[in-house]
Amino acid sequence: MPHKNQHIVLIGAGNLATQLGLALYEQGYSIVQVYSRTIAAAQTLASQIKATATDNLAQLMPTANLYIYAIKDDALPEVINKVTINYGIHVHTSGSVPMAVFEKKRTNFGVFYPLQTFKKEKRVDFQQIPIFLEASNKQTFDNLNDITKTISENVHNSTSEDRQTLHLSAVFACNFTNHFYAIAGEVLKSTNLPFAVLLPLIREGVNKLETLTPKEAQTGPAVRNDQNIINNHLKLLKAYPEWQEIYQQITKNIQNYHNTKNE
Repeated sequence: MPHKNQHIVLIGAGNLATQLGLALYEQGYSIVQVYSRTIAAAQTLASQIKATATDNLAQLMPTANLYIYAIKDDALPEVINKVTINYGIHVHTSGSVPMAVFEKKRTNFGVFYPLQTFKKEKRVDFQQIPIFLEASNKQTFDNLNDITKTISENVHNSTSEDRQTLHLSAVFACNFTNHFYAIAGEVLKSTNLPFAVLLPLIREGVNKLETLTPKEAQTGPAVRNDQNIINNHLKLLKAYPEWQEIYQQITKNIQNYHNTKNE
């Protein structure tokens, strides 16, 4: 399916929809329409990719080649039911929702799941993002694969079951880790030090995973079983009982994982 002959409808105008829409547009695809529950959000994205905007699912273009549902997981079943179009290929972008959400509602459907965290304001290089595809039949998969390979060098075939496990893994690797960054920043507020002083440490922690496994890369008082430092940290967290509990649980888990806990 050549670029210039593709008409794509984006259902959603949030973080992922924005970055994906820009990536497809820059590769020569025609994003003909953007839907959002709020017309202002749809217009903001549509203006960047020369598309029309709508806040009415009944007004979606009925003959697009590809419909991309880049919306919240819990909204997918309702939106899919409200869209009565069966023309073209219909895909969602969720890591945790099975492809079966489209069954008996569409003929050609699938999943386009990019493994990355997105914000509207920060451009990403889609060429480096792993994208996981699943499709209802071989022709649909081949068509999706052809499109996807024009925006990413890292494309994989993945089942719904594997994708759900991948999404769980990603929550640990990204979402939980980011929450720990937030806690670290709050802890630092008792000093005059900015969060930025942690950035070289964070970068090095990520960079060494290029050559070491996470288990090999683990450092810190828990894996060393340095109880004096652990006890001191717990005292410093006395005013934050929830974070103190997190510290204790994570320390215990690291020690169990590395078999370094005192008997």
